[in-house]
Amino acid sequence: MISPTVEDYLKAIYKLQKGKEKVTTSAIAERLQLSNATVTSMIKKLAKQKFVKHISYHGVVLTDAGEKVAVKVIRRHRLVELFLKEILKLEWDKVHDEAEKLEHYISDEILDSIDRVLGYPKADPHGDPIPTKSGDIENVKDRFTLADAEVGKTLTIHSVSDGDPKKLRFMFKLGLLPGVSISIRSKTPFEGDLDIKVGKSRYHLPLDVAKKIYVTQVEETPDQVDKKH
Repeated sequence: MISPTVEDYLKAIYKLQKGKEKVTTSAIAERLQLSNATVTSMIKKLAKQKFVKHISYHGVVLTDAGEKVAVKVIRRHRLVELFLKEILKLEWDKVHDEAEKLEHYISDEILDSIDRVLGYPKADPHGDPIPTKSGDIENVKDRFTLADAEVGKTLTIHSVSDGDPKKLRFMFKLGLLPGVSISIRSKTPFEGDLDIKVGKSRYHLPLDVAKKIYVTQVEETPDQVDKKH
């Protein structure tokens, strides 16, 4: 039986690794809002359990066993999020915190039922891929933040960060949801607001919100390019 605390650590390390960050004690502590001393002690325990190992220049790295546990927790979390939104009709800015509590206690049998009731979905309410039962998870290579996108390009929102309910409510109000097309009309110099177009509407979007929206670039046809000029 793996404790909720161990699952939280492994999930945090997994997400830091996928973010291409060096997984240091400080990075884990910041993500979990714990002291460095507490994290150091737990990392030693996880290493003894063969869930993590230290690699020079990379910091803490999950072993195959550790990654398997992390992906399983992420699968539970994202399926529960979608269940809360689609079946229980909870707002999308509230499902993350509730799923954080429930993800440790859902049995495999109940999770399989949730998956079946939802029609074996591929993504959670915020656009992040749901791992399969066998542990496979989509690797999105061409995703980048809206803050890093070029002016004038046509983009599709792939996913949004679910960690800040206030930002999620703001995104929802503007219609900034996964699958929606968007373009940047202009950027204020020196890391200021973005002037964006969503459908026929235009908005000024704060940079800190743009950094929480992940997009992919749409390949435009020659006709679409001509219409812009």
